[in-house]
Amino acid sequence: MGHVPNPRPAGDFRTSYIDDASLFKTRFEGRAAVAIVVALAVAAPFLSNYMLSQMILIGIYSIAALGLNILVGITGQISLGHGAFFGFGAFASAWIVNSFGIPAIIAIPLAGVLTTAIGMIFGVPAARIKGLYLAIATLASQFILEDFFARADWFSGGVYGSLAARPSIFGFALDTDLRYFFLVLFWTVVSVVAVTNLLRSRDGRALVAVRDHYLSAEIMGVNLTKYRILSFGISSFFAGLAGALFGHYLEFVSVEGFTILLSIQFLAMIIIGGLGSVYGTILGVIFVLLLPQVMEMAATSAADLVPALASGKAYIKEMSVGAAIILFLIFEPEGLIHRWRVIRASWKLFPFAR
Repeated sequence: MGHVPNPRPAGDFRTSYIDDASLFKTRFEGRAAVAIVVALAVAAPFLSNYMLSQMILIGIYSIAALGLNILVGITGQISLGHGAFFGFGAFASAWIVNSFGIPAIIAIPLAGVLTTAIGMIFGVPAARIKGLYLAIATLASQFILEDFFARADWFSGGVYGSLAARPSIFGFALDTDLRYFFLVLFWTVVSVVAVTNLLRSRDGRALVAVRDHYLSAEIMGVNLTKYRILSFGISSFFAGLAGALFGHYLEFVSVEGFTILLSIQFLAMIIIGGLGSVYGTILGVIFVLLLPQVMEMAATSAADLVPALASGKAYIKEMSVGAAIILFLIFEPEGLIHRWRVIRASWKLFPFAR
């Protein structure tokens, strides 16, 4: 018989812990991620201002939602105050720039550090309470910070808000959406890589152990208090970083923009995208940000046939996200990322997939 070459492996074979902890599960996944980033950078100059603004908001909200997913999806905690930490980062960055003259490009990550400290303070109750009680505690943090924003004129400007100038790098002002897009893209890539690295580290596995079975984790030597508070700190850092980027993008920070509704919106993003998934988080952000706009356009088009819809466009736009959450919890509880994995598996197994 002639020589038969070794067949290519048809499954997912990993022979070491290093392979199992790789940044990307497959080479294709790594190349696809790089290709997407390069494609975005190359296409950005050719996009309209509207498209650029949407891409900037998707990047900013993705950073914040990644932080919440660390807390909720990976550690199994709950937070109804993520929008307030997002707002704290926005106010903190503006305060650092306006009070100390520190360049905005440096103030943005510093705001994330300050927000980390605040988040860990509010995360202390997480060491002893969980479930509904923890949800109420984080809801309290939302209202405490909202009241602080409204009263602390020295920090936030009170009810009048605060100016947040666009950052510049070596005298090169990021004063257009195109220029600012590259700053947001940079921090989005850094955040995605950082969270992905966290998940494959010892601390990341400890956070997952706290979520899956905290009693077994404690028996194995995992310090529950440490990792629960740490998860709040990490989550708050990404919220503060995103909030700072958001504030400098708008060039003005106001109390009204960081209410409980924003916190619920962040929860919707990670639920719809997929709890515990980095790429699912980004899918959820895109879905939640674009769905109301798609529904509004659909209602506008349908208003020609049903005039009554013209007066209900605002209601349709607002209720679309709530309806999406309910439908996903019923029909796709694992989120969009699960549906993508099913589709990808069917491609690999074709024509044998059902």
